[in-house]
Amino acid sequence: MTMRIGHADSIGKRRGTPAAHAKYGRLAPVGSPLWHAADIVALDLEGSGAQDHAAEAILEVAAVPLLNGQPDLDRAFTSLVNPGRPIPPRSWLAPGLTDGVLATAPAFDSIAPTLAELIDGKWVLGHNVQVDWRLLSGHLPGLRPAGLLDTLQLARTMAFPDRKLSTLVDSLRLREAMHAAAGSSQPHRAYWDSVAAAYLLPKLIYRLWPKRPPTFESLRLMAGVPLPAEPVDQPGLFD
Repeated sequence: MTMRIGHADSIGKRRGTPAAHAKYGRLAPVGSPLWHAADIVALDLEGSGAQDHAAEAILEVAAVPLLNGQPDLDRAFTSLVNPGRPIPPRSWLAPGLTDGVLATAPAFDSIAPTLAELIDGKWVLGHNVQVDWRLLSGHLPGLRPAGLLDTLQLARTMAFPDRKLSTLVDSLRLREAMHAAAGSSQPHRAYWDSVAAAYLLPKLIYRLWPKRPPTFESLRLMAGVPLPAEPVDQPGLFD
């Protein structure tokens, strides 16, 4: 199954903590482009599991471009992926990703050009984004994004007791927006998680910089993570 999905919701502002704002709010030179002028695309993949190492299969992928800092759901892309081999049942697999469902999905090679068009030259956003990037770059080593941005890393600068993606969606009152945008999906599926990251980013930014939008360079210094030269071990997911 491959889908393009359309809909958009505006996101309100929440105040950041004064200490965090004082520490991080003025990091880039005055006059740098604002963060929402950057080309950003939220990405999420569901795979067969990191225990498969280099043989980990992609089972589902979604990419959601941001336009002026908001999810551009008219250009969102999501697809199941036929892994070309049976995937044994595992407790951590995303719900609904069964051999029977995946057997009728397109092969990864058939959707790779669409992903390359969405990602090449863009800033790739995700929640613990290096995990998704490790998997995708292993299957598409020729991809050349501008860099990686991590909402988990950004959330770590704030006093959230739980930084799981679905918990942050609730903490920041995004559940209604998520239902409108991804009501047919659910947490731990690629489309839901990528849309959630796209909505979460501006919420976190407005919380950290409540008085004015930051420059992209300020955001990069806070949320940017290195593009790994080689596959990385999966880091801790939530803290």
